[in-house]
Amino acid sequence: QVQLVESGGGLVQAGDSLRLSCAASGRTFSSYVMSWFRQAPGKERVFVAAINKSGGSTHYAGFVKGRFTISRDNAKNTVYLQMNNLKPEDTAVYSCAAQWSFVDVPNTSAYDYWGQGTQVTVSS
Repeated sequence: QVQLVESGGGLVQAGDSLRLSCAASGRTFSSYVMSWFRQAPGKERVFVAAINKSGGSTHYAGFVKGRFTISRDNAKNTVYLQMNNLKPEDTAVYSCAAQWSFVDVPNTSAYDYWGQGTQVTVSS
């Protein structure tokens, strides 16, 4: 079992930056592929970014366009999402998720564990 707890969300203005963190406890963190998803009000959850077990490979959704960076620190059991140049359309609840494989990372059904999420609100 893996427990995931996100933090770092908040209310910011357009153009600002935020860094989200997802702390994992339980089984070996480095055994899992980690991803970030987001869900805006009234919309489905969508994939944002993924990072493989070692941190050597990443994958991003197209709308990220170089603004977001996913990273991980296996010694701290934590995955991060650095978000720069935030836009109002980035407003959503951001959740981290864990799974064994780096295949089909945008597929929500592939994930075994989810955090509760952290709210990010970007004002114009």
